Amino acid sequence: MGNRFTNMVKVPKEPAAKLLSMANTRLETPISAPVAALPDVVLEELDEKGAMIDIIRLLSIVLPPRERVWWACMAARDYVGPKSENDPKSLAASEDWVFKPTEENRERARLSMDEAYIDDDTVNIALSVVYSDGTLGPADLAEYPAPAGAAETSAFAMNIVALDKNSDRFEEYGQMLIDRAVDIARGGNGRMENKDKMKEATQ
Repeated sequence: MGNRFTNMVKVPKEPAAKLLSMANTRLETPISAPVAALPDVVLEELDEKGAMIDIIRLLSIVLPPRERVWWACMAARDYVGPKSENDPKSLAASEDWVFKPTEENRERARLSMDEAYIDDDTVNIALSVVYSDGTLGPADLAEYPAPAGAAETSAFAMNIVALDKNSDRFEEYGQMLIDRAVDIARGGNGRMENKDKMKEATQ
């Protein structure tokens, strides 16, 4: 377990406590690591304590905006299924923004929320896109700050929704969400299923 959270090159080299505070979020699990501890140290302690939800919470804060949104998109895809013309608009617009993070695609993500069905949880991802730069959105909305931690909380919420929809394999799926985020934080694409197949082939 010793190297689960190492080499996360995309994660800021700043204390986890500071990043949590900036996102207006706190962990439920008491942490004994010093206040200046970097994210990998805190994540390791959470892992030792079996605090899966808090690990997902902290990963949603330490991932950069695009990586965070991609992670949330993948969680949605786990239950929405492969790309199709029936995709929720918020999911489709958010994926487009990940690959081409233009203001136009960000605006599409914002508009997709207006057309979403009441039970469409992928609006969480669109919110993470809209608030991605710490403002309320593109164009005129850029003059106003987004609520602290809104983008992070939205990505966290999307992963928790996916976790709930996979409640029959709660622990296994939750650990996969964590490994996926770590892979993305290391510069990977988060496609853990391919890695699992490779692992099986080499055993």
